[in-house]
Amino acid sequence: MSQVNYYTEEGLKKLKDELHEMKTVQRPAISAQIAEARDKGDLSENAEYDAAKEAQGLLEMKISKLENIIANARLIDDSEIDDSKVYILSTVKIKNASNKMEMEYTLVAENEADLKARKISVESPIGKGLLGKSVGEIADIQTPNGIMKFEVIEISRQ
Repeated sequence: MSQVNYYTEEGLKKLKDELHEMKTVQRPAISAQIAEARDKGDLSENAEYDAAKEAQGLLEMKISKLENIIANARLIDDSEIDDSKVYILSTVKIKNASNKMEMEYTLVAENEADLKARKISVESPIGKGLLGKSVGEIADIQTPNGIMKFEVIEISRQ
C-alpha cells in the first residue's frame, strides 16, 4: 500500500523534472557505459561492466520509487486553507518563549522541506507542534534538549 503525499505545485513539478532527467539523461548515459564496457571483451572479469550494471540497477530503483511517489502525490489547494489556524502551507511567525527570538517558517510536505528557504516539514517536531494552533496559542514542542515553548504570533499564506 502506497502512502499519499501532499505537494505544492512547485514541489510536484520539481519531482517530475527530476524523474524526466533520470529517464532522458542518466538512463541513456548508463546504457552507453554498459555498451562501452561490453565492447572491451570478457565480461566475467570486467569491473567497468559490473559497476555500470550496478549503477543501472540503482537508477532503475530510484526511477521506480519516484514514479510511485508521483503516482500517489496530491496537489494542495491553498485557496481552501483557513488562516485562523496553522495548517500545511501556512507561513507562521513564532516567538521562542524563553529567549524571545522570533522566527518565521512555512509548513510544507516532508519532501519539500528546505531549512535554508525557511520551509519546515509538517512531520518535523516543530511542524507537528504548530499544526492546528491559532494566533496567541503556545506550542509545547519536544526537542532533544527538552520541551520548548513557542508562541504563534502571526499566520499567513505563502
